[in-house]
This record gives sequence, structure tokens and C-alpha cells, in this order.
Amino acid sequence: MYRAIGVLKSWRNAALLSRGFRPFFLAAALWAVAAIAIWPLFFTGAVAIPTAFSPIDWHIHEMIYGYAVAVVAGFLLTSIPNWTGHLPVAGWPLALICSLWMLGRLAVCTSAWIGWVPAALVDTAFLVVFAGLISREVITGNNQRNLKVVALVLILAAANAAFHIEAAVSGSAAIAARAGLAIIVFLILLIGGRVVPSFTHNWLARQQVEKRPVSFGNFDSGVLVLSALALIAWIAAPEQNWTGVALLIAGGANFWRLWRWRGWSTRADQLVLVLHAGFFFAALGFLFTGVHALWPLVASMAAGVHVWAVGAIGTMTLAMMTRTTLSHTKHDLVASRTTQFVYGAVVAAMIARVLMEFVPGLALPFLYMAAAAWVAAFAGFVIVYGPMLAQRAGRRR
Repeated sequence: MYRAIGVLKSWRNAALLSRGFRPFFLAAALWAVAAIAIWPLFFTGAVAIPTAFSPIDWHIHEMIYGYAVAVVAGFLLTSIPNWTGHLPVAGWPLALICSLWMLGRLAVCTSAWIGWVPAALVDTAFLVVFAGLISREVITGNNQRNLKVVALVLILAAANAAFHIEAAVSGSAAIAARAGLAIIVFLILLIGGRVVPSFTHNWLARQQVEKRPVSFGNFDSGVLVLSALALIAWIAAPEQNWTGVALLIAGGANFWRLWRWRGWSTRADQLVLVLHAGFFFAALGFLFTGVHALWPLVASMAAGVHVWAVGAIGTMTLAMMTRTTLSHTKHDLVASRTTQFVYGAVVAAMIARVLMEFVPGLALPFLYMAAAAWVAAFAGFVIVYGPMLAQRAGRRR
């Protein structure tokens, strides 16, 4: 860990390239703003993007394999050095791998011009290279317990390749879209299932609260296995009754995990509380998709998908991005009013997008409301946290 800290001090060029979270979090937030700002116009046909994907497939792909993947990359490039004690990726290597992600966005957005095969090769190259990079770090750091994270990145890379192929062959990438979303949700359950109780424990210890979150144990491992099986069933057969039962059981089990972490005790610290909110939406997504499988007239597939995509992924990624940025740039771990607005806006985006499914007569207004709230959330992040990411860390305030 001391060597990892050393490289931050030794890098004397652009601060933005000193740690993985800096360029990737900033790029992810900027893309979250741009992609959703244009999405309603693209969806309604008011503007055109020269992509080989259908508008809906482009939207899904860029939220999962564009935005979410960038946040995952920034988080892992920052966390792995702490796991292994190795120097973090910095400088030109970091610039190159971040540029590869950006080339993927350009390739997807121009795939109707350059062809879907070249676009797929450029786009999928990022996750393949990234998986190789982090696997080397984990293996050489003798940190085999985290090889499961590398495996998930490789599976995500395969799902991305399948997305391009399925869209080109069948005209829609429904299966690969579910696969990508399911992998990100599982990453939230896996990584969030460790950091949420850990940060909660630390905060309660500082407040001298005796009752602490239950530590990760066999029950948590069992719930992860159950959740993985339910997600696999959802990918393969989202409308089947047995899939619905599995999703409901997995959702209930994850709610029980969350209850054991005593999130209500952290309501005075929004940086911790929002982590519980993100995990809550992940569990809630299981219930929505489960209800749809069993009673499709009660809740649409899109409602559950957006509880996961906007609620769980949007909230949890913003929670980790804000906390990581504050911590590594030596700012106080306090959620400012703007940060609280950012959290509230992404939750509002989820609510508006889900209401769109239940009030079809107001679908378009709710779509614009959801997009506006999402853009406001990430524009707020860029305005407040962009300078922190681009500048050197100062003294802790």
C-alpha cells in the first residue's frame, strides 16, 4: 500500500493521470451527461446517431458497456493496488487504456459508417485489455481471492462481444443486454456486499455505537450464489414462473443482508447512507423483475430493468465515485448540499423512469423528466468533483 501511495507522489505530470479513478470517473460522468441528454431526442427521431444499433440497443449498450464499465474500471484500478501493494497504473499507460475506452464510444456511435465488425473489435478491445491488466496485477500480487473480479470482467467482455453479434444477426441484443445488466448488478452485490458493511462499521465505531453490521459470512456467500442463479435464469428465460420465484427469493435474501448492516443507524452521514440506498435498489430490482415474470400485467420488464439500471447502478456508482474522490483527494468525507442533490436527482430519475411504465399516457413527459434528473445528477458531479479529479490533492479540509 505504501508503494501505491508513493506513485501518487512521484507522478509529476498531469494529476488526472496519477490514479485510475481520476480519468475514468470524470469520463464516465461526462458520458452519462452526454448520452442521456441526447437519448430522448434519438429515441423520438428528432436527431440521428450513425450507429448500427437500434436506438434502444444503443442506449442500453452505452449505459452498461460505456458508463458502468468506466466506473468499474476506475474503481478497480484504484482498489487493486491497495489489495496487492503494487504500484497503480498511472501516466501514459493509464492514458492509453482510458483512450481505448473512448475509442470504443466513438466506434459504437459511428458503427453505421465504419461497419459493425470494426466497431465491435474496437469496443470489445477495452474490456479484454483491461481484464489482462488487472489479472496480471492480481496474480503477481498473490491476491488470488480477487480473481473472481477478473472472471466477472472477462464475462462482461464476452457479453459485450455477444451484444454486437446478437444485434447484427437478429436486429436486437435482448439476451446480451440482460447479461450485461446482470453482471453489473452482481458486481454491486459482490463488492457492495463488502464495502457497505465495512464503511458502516467504521462510521458506527467512530460514533461509539455498540451494535455493528454483521460481518460477511457463509450466509452472504449463499445469497451471492442464489442471486447469481436467479440472474442467470433471468438472462435465459425472463418470463418463466420459476425465474420469477428465484428472483423473488434472491431479492428477499438480499434485503435481509441489507437489514443486517444497520443502515438506519447511519442516517446522519449521507455518504454511508447512500451506499445502503444503492444496495436497496439492487434488491428491489429482483422483486420487480420477479413480479413481472409471475404477473406480467402488474409490472413491466422495463420497470424492473430501470430499478436496477437507474436506481441500483446509478446510485451505487455515484456513491462510490463521490466517496472515492473525496477520500483520495484529501477532502473531508462529508456530503455537501450539492452532493446530496446529486444523490436525490438520480433517485428522482429512477422514480420518473419507473412511473413511465405505470402511466403510459404520460410516458414521454416522464421520459424527459427522468433524463433531465439523470443529467442534473451527473452534471452536478462534474461541476463539484471534476476539479478535484483534475487537480492535485491539497490538504484535508
